Amino acid sequence: MLADQALTAILREWIHRAEGDLTTAAHTLRLGRACPTEIVAFHAQQCVEKYLKAALVSRGTNFPMVHDIEKLVGLLPAGVLAAWPIREQRTLTSYAVSARYPGDFEPVSIAEAREAVRIARRVRKEIRRLLPKASLD
Repeated sequence: MLADQALTAILREWIHRAEGDLTTAAHTLRLGRACPTEIVAFHAQQCVEKYLKAALVSRGTNFPMVHDIEKLVGLLPAGVLAAWPIREQRTLTSYAVSARYPGDFEPVSIAEAREAVRIARRVRKEIRRLLPKASLD
């Protein structure tokens, strides 16, 4: 029983942080032209990353401390998630770095930032179906 309670507590932490990232991304999008799109894309990526890690934790799967969406998806059993284009996974992964560091990164357009949030919402919905109900309270 304690193991179940501990797992639920850990999952709730992952979910809480993922939800905070999604909320931040969605609210920041409302700034319109003043929107820091790279920040929106970063938080959308972080939401997806944390939900993927929650899914892995719920299955007892160890994972490396990486921000690579494709690598994390690859640790899930085949067929757990609906077909998800590698291009989207790689694009999200690029947002984990481009918002943090200056350099030769392509700017993120408002359309790309909106798409990142749409992807995050879609993945969130799909992963929440896989998680124990007790962790979603």
